[in-house]
Amino acid sequence: MDQKIQVAVEAASDKKAVEPIVLDLREVANFTDYFFIASGTSTRQVQAIADEVTERLEKSGVRAAHVEGYATAEWILLDYGDLVVHVFAEPARRFYDLERLWREAKRVRLPGDHVEAETE
Repeated sequence: MDQKIQVAVEAASDKKAVEPIVLDLREVANFTDYFFIASGTSTRQVQAIADEVTERLEKSGVRAAHVEGYATAEWILLDYGDLVVHVFAEPARRFYDLERLWREAKRVRLPGDHVEAETE
């Protein structure tokens, strides 16, 4: 797994992110390589997850090119070019359902995954 993705996944996990997944978009999109999608159970948790991902990636020398949705924390988007991090409040994640919209993308196995992933 790419170092940037690993840092983001670990940061979100440390903030108790719900249902983290990584989608490999390289074969189905040309604007990014990966989506990292996770949820929080409250506005504060969604912001805390986004803050932790941002802070850890900055410590590793990577800064987001663009951030959207932080104030409302319903859907925070962190754009790192080849990686786009989506941190949702649970109702917004169900509504927008990026996993369904990007169902042609391969799912990357994460540490602790219990389901069979399509790629590693």
